[in-house]
Amino acid sequence: MPRQSRAAPIRRRTMYRCILLAATAGIGLSHSAVGQAQATQAQEAETGGIGDIIVTARKRQETTQDVPVSVVAISAERMQQYDLSNLERVAAQTPSFSIGRTPSGSGATLVLRGIGSNTTSIGLEQSVAVIVDGAYYGQGRTINEGFFDLGRLEILKGPQALFFGKNATAGVVSITTADPGDKLEIVARTGYEFTAKQVYGEAIVSSPLSDTLGIRVAARASKQFDGYYRQLGTAQPYPTIDRTSTAVPGTTTVHTSGPAGDGRAKEAYIRGTLKWEPTDTLTAVLKANYGINENDNPAAGSVVYYCPTGALASNPAIACSRRFASSANRTPTDIAASLPYSNRNGQQGDQYKSWAVNLGLTWAMDDLTISSVTNYNWNRNTFQFDGDSVSRAGAPGVFATENSTWHAFSQEVRAQTSLGGFWDAMVGGYYQSTMRDYNAWTASGGLENSAATLGFRRYLANSKDSQTKGQTFAMFGQFIVRPIDKVEIAGGVRYTSESKDSYFLQPYSHPIRVAQGIFLPGVTLRSNQDFEDWSPEATITYKPTSDITIYGAYKTAYKSGGFSNSGIYSPSAGLADFEFDPEKAKGFEAGIKTTWLDRQLRLNLTAYNYKYDNLQLDFFRSDIFAFTTINAGSARTKGIEFEFQVAPRALDGFDLHGSVNYNRARYGDAPGAPCWAGQTRGEGCNLVYVAATDSSRPFNAATDTAANRQNLSGQPTANAPDWTGNLGATYEAHLESGAKFAMGLDARYSGSYIATAFGNPYTRQKRYVSLDGTISFTTADEHWQLQLIGKNLTNRFYAIGGNDTPNSGSGTGSNAGVVADQTGFASLPRTVQAQVTFRY
Repeated sequence: MPRQSRAAPIRRRTMYRCILLAATAGIGLSHSAVGQAQATQAQEAETGGIGDIIVTARKRQETTQDVPVSVVAISAERMQQYDLSNLERVAAQTPSFSIGRTPSGSGATLVLRGIGSNTTSIGLEQSVAVIVDGAYYGQGRTINEGFFDLGRLEILKGPQALFFGKNATAGVVSITTADPGDKLEIVARTGYEFTAKQVYGEAIVSSPLSDTLGIRVAARASKQFDGYYRQLGTAQPYPTIDRTSTAVPGTTTVHTSGPAGDGRAKEAYIRGTLKWEPTDTLTAVLKANYGINENDNPAAGSVVYYCPTGALASNPAIACSRRFASSANRTPTDIAASLPYSNRNGQQGDQYKSWAVNLGLTWAMDDLTISSVTNYNWNRNTFQFDGDSVSRAGAPGVFATENSTWHAFSQEVRAQTSLGGFWDAMVGGYYQSTMRDYNAWTASGGLENSAATLGFRRYLANSKDSQTKGQTFAMFGQFIVRPIDKVEIAGGVRYTSESKDSYFLQPYSHPIRVAQGIFLPGVTLRSNQDFEDWSPEATITYKPTSDITIYGAYKTAYKSGGFSNSGIYSPSAGLADFEFDPEKAKGFEAGIKTTWLDRQLRLNLTAYNYKYDNLQLDFFRSDIFAFTTINAGSARTKGIEFEFQVAPRALDGFDLHGSVNYNRARYGDAPGAPCWAGQTRGEGCNLVYVAATDSSRPFNAATDTAANRQNLSGQPTANAPDWTGNLGATYEAHLESGAKFAMGLDARYSGSYIATAFGNPYTRQKRYVSLDGTISFTTADEHWQLQLIGKNLTNRFYAIGGNDTPNSGSGTGSNAGVVADQTGFASLPRTVQAQVTFRY
């Protein structure tokens, strides 16, 4: 059993938290709403004091201090200051928000306040909705998108169903890209990151074409000449036996599998925007974007950080440790030559392509605004990866490829008043049509069948073909009354009707695996699901002065049910093993937002308590490579968040900001959860799953040989530290020549947490402080800027999410288990980049 922080006395543990949070004061950071408001406008920087950021958390333009929502608003300047060009970089600086990238399945896990989604099923929706220019992007693989040249980014905490729809149970990341301005703007930016030897560049051109029409084109490209993670893999033999039955010896061929890549990547994105304002009341904004993102090993960041013996169970020559290094192998070239979507040289990889078109229409009259957002987005993700994420010899090796596409069309229409008197209202409708196609091929187990009818099946153990088509209809409305001065009461509800039609087929499975009862090929499993939900919300807001906002809210949310496209169909499996029901959230939130001393001091406090029912848990069975999603009980997240910002006018250009957050995210009654590999009955794996009733019962030594389920009651949810904090300082000095010199140091603290959803204590990550910093020099004419940016300067290793390493661990549900090796999705190591920007 590894050492756990909980073993320390409570008083010492509390002291450590206080010391670590206080220690960051000297080095600074914040990503709180107040922390992000700094430096939002050049005018505020010149005059001192704290500026505001306009957000649309309630689909109305309000400042971060006026809106009765817990929101982190990151300005365009802040995004550029730290080169926050993707969501992973944003999460690395934002307390209570984390993202883990995965080599398959959903592609990522987005976690906010300790609530997120597992990663192993592509059919599982995220608990944190990503909204781009008003349109919903529903896949974890959206993290592959390059978000640059932004107007702003908002992170809304807690359920947000009323305004943003389904799958916003934990919160929303709302991204607004930049629009054309009223004058010519040219930006050219290039930089070099030293750790991964990455070269990158951006180009932006924005100009009016007439009095009513403007255009903006932005492009970004980068290429790494090294990886962030050291590759420890070595050439390994992978023997296959050409036979269709274990009763015959077959012919053995030994293939050679070289080391995989180190994750080096390249990307290119382009976005074009047309903004047309033919009248004072009508605005049309058309955006189109295209992007590609490729790397040479999607599992490069999958690090085996804990092993019971200190080394990999499957390769004792490789030590397990918390370091920025991983091991994996290429697909043998003779197998890669026949495996669909494999690189012919056997190299692993990930090729992501996407494009989207978005049309926003706004008709703004005196007291009524009618808005429309029409969107179509498409992406294709092709993976080639070493399925067990370790460099090892022998038949247990796993080499897999996936090809999936996603299509989504959506239309939202909304009308809202802006009377500002006794009442205001908002009403709207939403439609979405989606289609996911998923195909996968796996070579494993040393299997070979030269008699397979199609040549590409020769080395396959199994293949999958699955699809889900979905339709969503929603209506929503809100009514606001102001019965007395300074008091606002808002109530609303969203109705959602959703259908999903799916199928799953294993076109081919190796005859040996069929005989063993693992796969059932050639049988199509079909699913037709319908869901309905009402998500009400109510908020009371009191503003005793223009500088104080006090609010209380009751919120609910709905996360879609679905179908596990990446599951496994065996003779003993059925439709219930693929389908899962919706997850729902409800609870309360209250807060006070204040500004003091003539806008030199800002203090905000938020408290919340939310319960999540019918919790969706997806898990990987390491013994047979099976994935399944279940609804297992409940969870509750409750906490307090304190934010502050100081910007004294006596010291123009200086800003100090930070936050301290306490979040307790724990499971309620969750008796159907799987055991982690090697968990004994004494460690809580003491239930037995009953397929006939889809329930669990206590282990019975007289009739059962082993248990296979646990009750997670009281256990922390995944990636949910009790304490997080940030603290930071920035300073901008105006030199006599008119040039500007600026610097900032930003620190983020995280307490310890368990990285997986199943309470495995061996996945616990240690508390850490990560430090980011930036120094810049801008010429007097503001045409040139030189910048040095450092991230994770403390070089802290931590893992987000993860799973039991395949083919490790044993004795689950017995009295003497062997814990599986633990694989996690690692943070990026220390990075330092130099950047130069030209503006005209």
